[in-house]
Amino acid sequence: MLQQGGQNQVEAVGSTLVEVLETVLDKGVVIAGDIRVDVAGVELLTIKIRLMVASVDKAKELGMDWWENDPFYSSKALESQENQHQQDREMLENRLKQLEQQLAEEQAKNNSES
Repeated sequence: MLQQGGQNQVEAVGSTLVEVLETVLDKGVVIAGDIRVDVAGVELLTIKIRLMVASVDKAKELGMDWWENDPFYSSKALESQENQHQQDREMLENRLKQLEQQLAEEQAKNNSES
């Protein structure tokens, strides 16, 4: 059973949370920290943690649109990567054929000279 006063408090907290979330997504917030592991004065491990919370539009505005070019997250990027791999394979196959042809010509030339 909710009392009238309690309901107003819940609404106030809810609207405040919405306002905070809206501001964070609009402006963005960065949380940064470092974790270092030292043993006997010798640094073994350093981890730098950077977290940015923002809307997609704000992230794009800041030039942080890595997910658009990552094949794991974007089918368009995956297709582009597959096309690039196909082009690379074709280029390597053509180069291999050229080298095999040059080798065959050299062997034929050496055989005719003998």
